[in-house]
Amino acid sequence: MPIDPSTRTGRKALRHEMRMVAVRPRRWGLWLLAIGALLLIAPSAFGLHSLMGWSPVWLGLIACIAALPLLVAGALLRRRYRRERMMMRGSERT
Repeated sequence: MPIDPSTRTGRKALRHEMRMVAVRPRRWGLWLLAIGALLLIAPSAFGLHSLMGWSPVWLGLIACIAALPLLVAGALLRRRYRRERMMMRGSERT
């Protein structure tokens, strides 16, 4: 059953559907980005200068760099899904 965006419940269902596209890569990317940011500020904010022999700045940079492909992939998947959804919706009208 297609979603009707002209009704209030249809718009709500469409928003929910769009939010659920590529949730895992975006969620993992945001977690990695937050952890990376905390690790980057750890030496100055928390006085933490070593984590099991590793520099927290390097670990933070690695986490931030690992987060970027996940966030980009999530955005691209969402964009592709939205484009396909709009093309499908346009073909239903004609």
